[in-house]
Amino acid sequence: MGFRCTAVPCSCCAWFMLHQRPMGRQKRFRGFVSTVGGSMGWLGLDDTDSLAGGCTTAVFDNLLNSLPTSTTIGTPRLVRLWPFAQRRTRGNAALGVELLTDDVSSLISHLEAWWANHIAPLAGEVASSEVSSREQSPASPGMVWFDDQPPSEIYAKAVSKEVSLSELPTPERSWGGHGRIGATAAVAWNGKQCTWEAIAWRKGDVDSPRRVDSTTVEAVDSWPEIIFSRDPRRGTSLIAPRGLSPVLFGLRATAEQAAKKACHLLVHSEETEPVQGWRVFQTNQASGDHLGDNWLLEVRDVSIDPVRKHAHIITNGPDVLCYAEGGPVNALARWVKEGDVIEVAGLVDHDEQLHAERLKLKSWVPRSRQRPLCPECLIRMKSMGAGQGIRCPKCKRREPDEWIDLPGSPPFTTWVEPPVDARRHLARPLEWEDMSRLDENLPNDEEQSTS
Repeated sequence: MGFRCTAVPCSCCAWFMLHQRPMGRQKRFRGFVSTVGGSMGWLGLDDTDSLAGGCTTAVFDNLLNSLPTSTTIGTPRLVRLWPFAQRRTRGNAALGVELLTDDVSSLISHLEAWWANHIAPLAGEVASSEVSSREQSPASPGMVWFDDQPPSEIYAKAVSKEVSLSELPTPERSWGGHGRIGATAAVAWNGKQCTWEAIAWRKGDVDSPRRVDSTTVEAVDSWPEIIFSRDPRRGTSLIAPRGLSPVLFGLRATAEQAAKKACHLLVHSEETEPVQGWRVFQTNQASGDHLGDNWLLEVRDVSIDPVRKHAHIITNGPDVLCYAEGGPVNALARWVKEGDVIEVAGLVDHDEQLHAERLKLKSWVPRSRQRPLCPECLIRMKSMGAGQGIRCPKCKRREPDEWIDLPGSPPFTTWVEPPVDARRHLARPLEWEDMSRLDENLPNDEEQSTS
């Protein structure tokens, strides 16, 4: 079962909305058509942070709080992009929002000043990674303003492949560098298939250990609308990021009001450190928008990385990488052998390697064989020697040389996915899928046949 956004306010949780940290004095709206003469537009922002610190969500929150009181703020959105983008940011997420204003020129003037004073100075920040050899790109903030929402096709590209600045639609106003790609994609997203995330930002020293009430996290995790907040295998929280970041936690949900209510409980707990503020974003997380057709492949060989323990499946198409952290995916990848047929859902990187996010064994070759039973005695027959056939050890009945193939028992015969703590932000849980449709998600492409 999937989840689609209705973006309709729920009066039963109005108390929590009233007690949320004020987001400036601006009014908020839900994408309604203006009947009072105001002008609408779309604002996007991306690429203000680096491994050295910072977070684009915090910058965006500060920007929204600074807007003129004549500006009405729509539902802010957090949009994850293609995981292999060469200049991807730490979280690879861009921000966007629809705004309603009675004075566009004043709003643009405000954005110009805010950009120059608060965002442009963030450009150029860069730090090396302690866990990845990938060259880190310096922060290249970008901001865009569109009078009308750009076509959703640019989002579809940015979430599934590399996009260049030259491919972007032309905004009415833009600022900065490569961040304009993500900023444009964020405002182009149609938001039809979404989840929600409540993000709280730290008030004090971002170097100190985070303090979030674990009892409340465990309590809200039991709500059916709260998702991916705890690792069920280890019983540990998944809502607090690692590394230098002003984010205290990000709590995800399938419903906006549940995200608001749970976040309110957390930030007002005495066991949670003081927060600078918090805001709920509509997101494309868990949408699966980044995936295209599945791959149907025949296995040629399998190797295991001696250090990192990743499984590499050599096929008649792209090589398939199954990370050690992938749990069931890695376990199934280790079991397959030459001649097996697998179905893979995943992304192909710049090196033409397919990163498996889901894996299914379609058919498999025999794993062992044995001699047949004697038709008279039902005792296993034995070889009499090379080229001499087989014989029953009891009645001495003879038969031509023969073997019976044994199919073997794979660890899984259905679709498998990584555990919740090892999935991509965009990965859609199998339990939300119509499995019959998932099995039919194969292209009519001869290049992917196993013949």
